[in-house]
Amino acid sequence: MAVIEFAFDPVVRAGPVAVRWETIGIAVAVLASLLLAAWIARRTPIDRDADGWAGILGPDRADHIRRDDLLFVVLGVVPGAVAGGRLGYALLHPDFYRANPGALLDPGQGSLELVGAVLGGSVTGALVGTLLEAPVSRWFHVAAAPLLVALALGKAALALGGSGQGTLLEAPWATSYVGAGPWNSLGADLPAHPAQLYEAAAALAALVVLAVLAAVGGFDRRDGRAFAVAVALWALGRGSISLTWRDAPALGPANAGTLLAGLAVLVAFVAFALAPRLTKDPRRRLPEDDPQPAWPDPATRPRF
Repeated sequence: MAVIEFAFDPVVRAGPVAVRWETIGIAVAVLASLLLAAWIARRTPIDRDADGWAGILGPDRADHIRRDDLLFVVLGVVPGAVAGGRLGYALLHPDFYRANPGALLDPGQGSLELVGAVLGGSVTGALVGTLLEAPVSRWFHVAAAPLLVALALGKAALALGGSGQGTLLEAPWATSYVGAGPWNSLGADLPAHPAQLYEAAAALAALVVLAVLAAVGGFDRRDGRAFAVAVALWALGRGSISLTWRDAPALGPANAGTLLAGLAVLVAFVAFALAPRLTKDPRRRLPEDDPQPAWPDPATRPRF
Protein backbone atom coordinates (compact mmCIF):
# COMPACT_ATOMS: atom_id res chain seq x y z
CA MET A 1 0.00 0.00 0.00
CA ALA A 2 1.30 3.44 -0.93
CA VAL A 3 2.37 5.65 1.94
CA ILE A 4 3.83 9.13 2.28
CA GLU A 5 7.60 8.84 2.47
CA PHE A 6 9.86 11.58 3.81
CA ALA A 7 13.38 11.36 2.44
CA PHE A 8 15.58 14.28 3.45
CA ASP A 9 18.44 15.09 5.77
CA PRO A 10 16.91 16.18 9.11
CA VAL A 11 20.05 18.18 9.93
CA VAL A 12 21.07 21.44 8.25
CA ARG A 13 24.80 22.02 8.24
CA ALA A 14 26.81 25.19 7.76
CA GLY A 15 30.48 24.42 8.17
CA PRO A 16 31.06 23.08 11.68
CA VAL A 17 27.56 24.06 12.80
CA ALA A 18 24.76 21.49 12.60
CA VAL A 19 21.16 22.21 13.59
CA ARG A 20 18.13 19.99 13.22
CA TRP A 21 15.34 21.27 10.99
CA GLU A 22 12.96 20.34 13.81
CA THR A 23 14.74 22.77 16.15
CA ILE A 24 14.55 25.56 13.57
CA GLY A 25 10.85 24.86 13.04
CA ILE A 26 10.10 25.05 16.76
CA ALA A 27 12.03 28.33 17.01
CA VAL A 28 9.97 29.73 14.14
CA ALA A 29 6.78 28.60 15.90
CA VAL A 30 7.77 30.42 19.11
CA LEU A 31 8.75 33.59 17.23
CA ALA A 32 5.52 33.60 15.22
CA SER A 33 3.40 33.22 18.35
CA LEU A 34 5.25 36.07 20.13
CA LEU A 35 4.86 38.40 17.16
CA LEU A 36 1.16 37.56 16.94
CA ALA A 37 0.76 38.18 20.69
CA ALA A 38 2.42 41.60 20.35
CA TRP A 39 0.20 42.46 17.38
CA ILE A 40 -2.98 41.46 19.23
CA ALA A 41 -1.85 43.30 22.36
CA ARG A 42 -1.45 46.50 20.33
CA ARG A 43 -5.10 46.17 19.31
CA THR A 44 -6.53 45.09 22.66
CA PRO A 45 -7.87 48.06 24.66
CA ILE A 46 -7.11 48.19 28.35
CA ASP A 47 -9.57 48.50 31.19
CA ARG A 48 -9.46 52.21 32.00
CA ASP A 49 -10.92 51.56 35.45
CA ALA A 50 -8.11 49.17 36.34
CA ASP A 51 -4.99 50.44 34.56
CA GLY A 52 -3.43 53.65 35.78
CA TRP A 53 -1.51 54.05 32.53
CA ALA A 54 -4.69 54.58 30.51
CA GLY A 55 -4.25 57.71 28.43
CA ILE A 56 -1.46 59.12 30.59
CA LEU A 57 0.91 59.22 27.61
CA GLY A 58 -1.61 60.76 25.28
CA PRO A 59 -3.94 59.44 22.57
CA ASP A 60 -3.10 55.98 21.20
CA ARG A 61 0.03 55.74 23.36
CA ALA A 62 -1.18 53.66 26.29
CA ASP A 63 -4.75 52.77 25.40
CA HIS A 64 -3.79 49.17 24.77
CA ILE A 65 -2.17 46.26 26.57
CA ARG A 66 1.41 47.26 27.33
CA ARG A 67 3.66 45.16 25.12
CA ASP A 68 6.65 45.72 27.38
CA ASP A 69 4.91 43.42 29.86
CA LEU A 70 4.85 40.66 27.25
CA LEU A 71 8.49 39.64 27.64
CA PHE A 72 8.21 39.52 31.43
CA VAL A 73 5.07 37.39 31.23
CA VAL A 74 6.75 35.06 28.74
CA LEU A 75 9.75 34.71 31.03
CA GLY A 76 7.33 33.89 33.84
CA VAL A 77 5.76 31.17 31.70
CA VAL A 78 9.04 29.28 31.26
CA PRO A 79 9.56 27.81 34.77
CA GLY A 80 5.95 26.71 35.07
CA ALA A 81 6.05 25.14 31.61
CA VAL A 82 9.23 23.24 32.44
CA ALA A 83 8.01 22.05 35.84
CA GLY A 84 4.52 21.17 34.61
CA GLY A 85 5.84 19.54 31.46
CA ARG A 86 8.29 17.45 33.45
CA LEU A 87 5.60 16.33 35.88
CA GLY A 88 3.32 15.44 33.00
CA TYR A 89 6.09 13.42 31.38
CA ALA A 90 6.56 11.50 34.62
CA LEU A 91 2.85 10.70 34.58
CA LEU A 92 3.25 9.33 31.05
CA HIS A 93 6.01 6.99 32.26
CA PRO A 94 5.11 6.26 35.90
CA ASP A 95 6.88 2.90 36.15
CA PHE A 96 10.27 4.29 35.16
CA TYR A 97 10.10 7.34 37.43
CA ARG A 98 8.76 5.31 40.31
CA ALA A 99 11.88 3.18 40.07
CA ASN A 100 14.17 6.16 39.30
CA PRO A 101 12.72 9.22 41.07
CA GLY A 102 16.01 11.11 40.81
CA ALA A 103 15.79 11.03 37.01
CA LEU A 104 12.86 13.43 37.20
CA LEU A 105 15.31 16.27 37.87
CA ASP A 106 17.80 15.17 35.22
CA PRO A 107 17.39 17.47 32.18
CA GLY A 108 19.36 15.06 30.03
CA GLN A 109 16.83 12.28 30.49
CA GLY A 110 13.37 12.19 28.96
CA SER A 111 11.37 15.15 27.75
CA LEU A 112 8.39 17.40 28.59
CA GLU A 113 4.67 16.68 28.27
CA LEU A 114 2.63 19.32 26.49
CA VAL A 115 -0.52 19.45 28.66
CA GLY A 116 1.53 19.91 31.81
CA ALA A 117 3.61 22.58 30.08
CA VAL A 118 0.53 24.56 28.98
CA LEU A 119 -1.17 24.39 32.38
CA GLY A 120 1.98 25.02 34.41
CA GLY A 121 3.10 27.87 32.18
CA SER A 122 -0.33 29.48 32.42
CA VAL A 123 -0.15 29.49 36.22
CA THR A 124 3.32 31.00 36.55
CA GLY A 125 2.69 33.46 33.72
CA ALA A 126 -0.40 34.70 35.55
CA LEU A 127 1.57 35.02 38.79
CA VAL A 128 4.20 37.17 37.11
CA GLY A 129 1.50 39.29 35.50
CA THR A 130 -0.05 39.82 38.92
CA LEU A 131 3.30 40.93 40.35
CA LEU A 132 3.63 43.39 37.47
CA GLU A 133 0.09 44.63 38.18
CA ALA A 134 -0.62 43.85 34.54
CA PRO A 135 -4.21 43.13 33.39
CA VAL A 136 -3.85 39.35 33.65
CA SER A 137 -7.29 38.52 32.25
CA ARG A 138 -6.58 40.62 29.17
CA TRP A 139 -3.22 38.95 28.69
CA PHE A 140 -4.98 35.59 28.73
CA HIS A 141 -7.31 36.96 26.07
CA VAL A 142 -4.32 38.07 24.00
CA ALA A 143 -2.59 34.69 24.42
CA ALA A 144 -5.44 32.52 23.14
CA ALA A 145 -4.69 32.64 19.41
CA PRO A 146 -0.88 32.74 19.78
CA LEU A 147 -1.05 29.60 21.95
CA LEU A 148 -2.85 27.69 19.20
CA VAL A 149 -0.44 29.00 16.55
CA ALA A 150 2.55 27.88 18.63
CA LEU A 151 1.01 24.44 19.19
CA ALA A 152 0.10 23.98 15.52
CA LEU A 153 3.45 25.10 14.11
CA GLY A 154 5.39 23.33 16.85
CA LYS A 155 3.67 20.03 16.20
CA ALA A 156 4.17 20.42 12.43
CA ALA A 157 7.86 21.06 13.11
CA LEU A 158 8.14 17.66 14.79
CA ALA A 159 7.53 16.06 11.41
CA LEU A 160 10.84 17.58 10.24
CA GLY A 161 12.68 15.27 12.64
CA GLY A 162 10.48 12.22 12.61
CA SER A 163 9.23 12.87 16.15
CA GLY A 164 5.76 11.97 17.33
CA GLN A 165 4.97 9.08 14.98
CA GLY A 166 1.97 7.05 16.14
CA THR A 167 1.13 3.37 15.93
CA LEU A 168 1.70 1.41 12.74
CA LEU A 169 -0.88 2.03 10.04
CA GLU A 170 -1.74 0.59 6.65
CA ALA A 171 -3.37 3.52 4.89
CA PRO A 172 -2.47 5.92 2.07
CA TRP A 173 -1.90 8.78 4.55
CA ALA A 174 0.51 6.80 6.71
CA THR A 175 3.96 8.36 6.87
CA SER A 176 7.43 6.84 7.01
CA TYR A 177 10.95 8.22 7.03
CA VAL A 178 13.64 6.78 4.80
CA GLY A 179 17.34 7.46 4.86
CA ALA A 180 19.97 7.49 7.56
CA GLY A 181 18.34 10.16 9.70
CA PRO A 182 18.82 10.25 12.63
CA TRP A 183 15.08 10.23 13.21
CA ASN A 184 13.43 10.75 16.57
CA SER A 185 10.93 7.88 16.46
CA LEU A 186 11.71 4.19 16.76
CA GLY A 187 11.04 2.33 13.54
CA ALA A 188 10.58 5.60 11.66
CA ASP A 189 10.82 3.70 8.36
CA LEU A 190 7.64 1.77 9.15
CA PRO A 191 4.33 3.30 7.96
CA ALA A 192 2.57 4.84 10.96
CA HIS A 193 -0.06 7.35 12.01
CA PRO A 194 1.33 10.89 11.53
CA ALA A 195 0.10 11.77 15.02
CA GLN A 196 2.15 14.98 15.14
CA LEU A 197 0.48 16.22 11.94
CA TYR A 198 -2.94 15.20 13.29
CA GLU A 199 -2.30 17.44 16.31
CA ALA A 200 -1.11 20.31 14.13
CA ALA A 201 -4.33 20.08 12.10
CA ALA A 202 -6.44 19.87 15.27
CA ALA A 203 -4.79 23.02 16.69
CA LEU A 204 -5.43 24.87 13.41
CA ALA A 205 -9.07 23.74 13.49
CA ALA A 206 -9.34 25.04 17.06
CA LEU A 207 -7.88 28.36 15.88
CA VAL A 208 -10.56 28.62 13.17
CA VAL A 209 -13.33 27.91 15.69
CA LEU A 210 -11.86 30.49 18.07
CA ALA A 211 -11.72 33.09 15.27
CA VAL A 212 -15.36 32.45 14.35
CA LEU A 213 -16.47 32.80 17.97
CA ALA A 214 -14.53 36.06 18.26
CA ALA A 215 -16.03 37.37 15.01
CA VAL A 216 -19.60 36.84 16.26
CA GLY A 217 -18.85 38.67 19.52
CA GLY A 218 -18.25 35.70 21.76
CA PHE A 219 -15.31 37.35 23.49
CA ASP A 220 -16.28 41.02 23.54
CA ARG A 221 -15.57 41.00 27.25
CA ARG A 222 -11.85 40.32 27.26
CA ASP A 223 -11.76 38.40 30.52
CA GLY A 224 -9.67 35.39 29.56
CA ARG A 225 -12.47 33.09 28.51
CA ALA A 226 -11.02 32.97 24.99
CA PHE A 227 -7.91 31.33 26.43
CA ALA A 228 -10.01 28.76 28.30
CA VAL A 229 -11.89 27.93 25.09
CA ALA A 230 -8.61 27.64 23.17
CA VAL A 231 -7.17 25.22 25.73
CA ALA A 232 -10.37 23.15 25.82
CA LEU A 233 -10.60 22.85 22.02
CA TRP A 234 -6.93 21.94 21.71
CA ALA A 235 -7.10 19.41 24.55
CA LEU A 236 -10.19 17.75 23.07
CA GLY A 237 -8.32 17.24 19.80
CA ARG A 238 -5.17 16.07 21.56
CA GLY A 239 -7.12 13.62 23.72
CA SER A 240 -8.71 12.03 20.66
CA ILE A 241 -5.44 11.86 18.75
CA SER A 242 -3.58 10.39 21.71
CA LEU A 243 -5.44 7.14 21.06
CA THR A 244 -3.14 6.72 18.03
CA TRP A 245 0.02 7.10 20.15
CA ARG A 246 2.31 4.20 20.97
CA ASP A 247 1.69 4.56 24.71
CA ALA A 248 0.13 1.67 26.61
CA PRO A 249 -3.50 2.03 27.77
CA ALA A 250 -3.96 3.23 31.33
CA LEU A 251 -7.75 3.19 31.74
CA GLY A 252 -9.70 1.22 29.18
CA PRO A 253 -8.51 2.36 25.74
CA ALA A 254 -7.28 5.69 27.17
CA ASN A 255 -3.58 6.14 27.83
CA ALA A 256 -2.00 8.63 30.23
CA GLY A 257 -1.92 11.29 27.51
CA THR A 258 -5.67 10.93 26.99
CA LEU A 259 -6.30 11.33 30.71
CA LEU A 260 -4.06 14.40 30.96
CA ALA A 261 -5.88 15.97 28.01
CA GLY A 262 -9.17 15.31 29.81
CA LEU A 263 -7.76 17.06 32.86
CA ALA A 264 -6.91 20.08 30.70
CA VAL A 265 -10.48 20.19 29.39
CA LEU A 266 -11.82 20.09 32.95
CA VAL A 267 -9.47 22.89 34.09
CA ALA A 268 -10.47 24.97 31.06
CA PHE A 269 -14.17 24.58 31.83
CA VAL A 270 -13.61 25.65 35.44
CA ALA A 271 -11.57 28.65 34.29
CA PHE A 272 -14.27 29.60 31.79
CA ALA A 273 -16.92 29.50 34.52
CA LEU A 274 -14.86 31.49 37.02
CA ALA A 275 -13.50 34.16 34.66
CA PRO A 276 -16.55 36.48 34.81
CA ARG A 277 -16.50 36.32 38.62
CA LEU A 278 -12.81 37.15 38.88
CA THR A 279 -12.71 39.97 36.35
CA LYS A 280 -14.25 43.38 36.60
CA ASP A 281 -16.31 44.23 33.53
CA PRO A 282 -14.93 47.50 32.13
CA ARG A 283 -18.38 48.34 30.77
CA ARG A 284 -19.86 48.53 34.25
CA ARG A 285 -20.22 52.02 35.64
CA LEU A 286 -21.50 53.42 38.88
CA PRO A 287 -25.19 54.35 38.91
CA GLU A 288 -26.08 57.94 38.13
CA ASP A 289 -27.39 58.54 41.67
CA ASP A 290 -24.34 56.97 43.33
CA PRO A 291 -22.76 59.68 45.48
CA GLN A 292 -19.23 60.58 44.49
CA PRO A 293 -16.61 61.99 46.86
CA ALA A 294 -16.16 65.74 46.44
CA TRP A 295 -12.42 66.41 46.38
CA PRO A 296 -11.40 70.07 46.96
CA ASP A 297 -9.91 71.95 44.05
CA PRO A 298 -6.24 72.67 44.94
CA ALA A 299 -6.51 76.12 43.31
CA THR A 300 -9.37 77.26 45.56
CA ARG A 301 -8.54 75.36 48.75
CA PRO A 302 -7.91 77.80 51.63
CA ARG A 303 -4.33 78.10 52.77
CA PHE A 304 -3.42 76.81 56.22
